[in-house]
Amino acid sequence: MEAGHIEAEGWKAKAASALRFMRDAAEETLWPTRCVGCGRPETLLCDECRLSLPWISQRDACPVCGAPYGATLCTECKGDWCVRTTICAMSFEGTAARLVRIYKDQHETRLARIMAAAIATALDEAEGCVLPDGEPRFDPDDIDAICFVPATPDALRTRGFDHMELVAKHLTYELGLPLADVLVKDSVKDQRDLGREARRENLEGTVEAIEDVSDMHLLLVDDVVTTGASIEASAEALLRRGARAVTAAAFARVW
Repeated sequence: MEAGHIEAEGWKAKAASALRFMRDAAEETLWPTRCVGCGRPETLLCDECRLSLPWISQRDACPVCGAPYGATLCTECKGDWCVRTTICAMSFEGTAARLVRIYKDQHETRLARIMAAAIATALDEAEGCVLPDGEPRFDPDDIDAICFVPATPDALRTRGFDHMELVAKHLTYELGLPLADVLVKDSVKDQRDLGREARRENLEGTVEAIEDVSDMHLLLVDDVVTTGASIEASAEALLRRGARAVTAAAFARVW
């Protein structure tokens, strides 16, 4: 009986694998893979577009908001964000901007792995940079868990998935750290046409940490940092629930 059960489970696994293969083949026929940058077929990001990505030098970036060229005097922030530091992989322009839009709006979820790898690369570079207090901008040994800026209920209904949850999960594999899915966000007005203060007011009281995170140093990830309102609202929610410190990281930075 046991042998028969094992054989049946093996058959189910093979059938599931075959179905996934057929589904993937059908999707590739209907919606063939193309480079998000130039449209070249058979790859999500071709070598040429990958090499042209607008990476941010972490040595030159603002240690507070992550904007490029703000290491000495940043004009993009007031220097009073509640996060320990913000580390952004690249500027939100060109292929990087198209990648984010295609991921979120066209449901190309395979791009989550690329975004996570880019964030991990920026974090690795930030290990060699120091904050004004002499501490490294990023130290993986000091991080207890990874959390993410949550999607609103409206965005979840529209997209069918939480885009940053998927990126965060891939980042846990990259860094070997656990995931702390502890933040929830209420519905808010669309942020895209709002300025910094309006974004802050729009998000006030809408983000909540649903679990105790006392004494934890958390890595908070988001896709794009514009004014920092989402990062700050999420970080403040974590700090209210006892987090010791919050380091922010994002795929791209608008500046």
